Amino acid sequence: MSTSSVQTPRNTALAPPPVGTFHEIGGRRLLLHRSGARGPAVVFLPGAGLVGLDYLNIHGEVSRFTTSVLYDRAGTGWSDEVRLPRTAAEVTDELHGLLVDACVPPPYVLVGHSLGGAYARRYAQRFAADVAGILLLDAAHEDFYEHVPSPKLKLAEQWRQGWALLPVLLDLRRFYRPMFERMLRTWPEPVRATLIEYHLRSWRKSLQEGRNLRTEIFDELRQGGDTRDVPLIVLTAMGVDPFQAAFLPEAYLRTVNAGKIGLYDAIARSVAEGENRVLEDAGHSTLHTDRPDAVVSAIRDLVEKGRR
Repeated sequence: MSTSSVQTPRNTALAPPPVGTFHEIGGRRLLLHRSGARGPAVVFLPGAGLVGLDYLNIHGEVSRFTTSVLYDRAGTGWSDEVRLPRTAAEVTDELHGLLVDACVPPPYVLVGHSLGGAYARRYAQRFAADVAGILLLDAAHEDFYEHVPSPKLKLAEQWRQGWALLPVLLDLRRFYRPMFERMLRTWPEPVRATLIEYHLRSWRKSLQEGRNLRTEIFDELRQGGDTRDVPLIVLTAMGVDPFQAAFLPEAYLRTVNAGKIGLYDAIARSVAEGENRVLEDAGHSTLHTDRPDAVVSAIRDLVEKGRR
């Protein structure tokens, strides 16, 4: 099924995906991997720089008790290329069309990580009747930059940070490989090797998608109205993120962590069944690999509430 005749470049630079099938939506092929049965279906919306298969550890556990869906947004992973950045309306329209085409019936429990959390909330604003619950994994927030100051480093700190960054900039692949190998250590082969190679080859694309955090998507959230009153859980990562620590001082990252708790508490209070669960031992990018037990537990809680 295709929702339009738009022609976009195929993503031919990568080896075939180790799992999943392609669906053509809006003239673009999108990768989707589905497992399990029953409902409500759990749909993962990855963070910027991550793709559907990065959540395969959670997917495997969730598929034991309900349907679980992983996918790659256009412009990421194995899905076709698209001009970035994009609006939240474009991204949520695309996901809505993909779930219809893949015959994944609503309602859904949306699991949104970082940038994907903003998209999950926008999806719930636009397709409220399709949503049974929302899990936000350290989600991007429209008021983040008003509550967390930009890092202001003294001259000596700037020099130290610059020297620390030098080996990273000289050889990003060598720097990031050990991080991804630790993060994905429990993934089955050949998924693990294929996914690590994707990340090492596609880091520029990851940075490019992150630019969406500086576009109008936050205005879309502010103007989109209240999120539907459905069960909602926020998992707040209070550990130092290893990927961010390569570029930012640890003291600043801890300031960020302290500043976001109030924002997430407010999201939890915005619905009748909202909860903010703070995880002291999880990093922002690696929350789902640092604490998969907490993620699966939160999903199970939301699925059971959705069934009731």
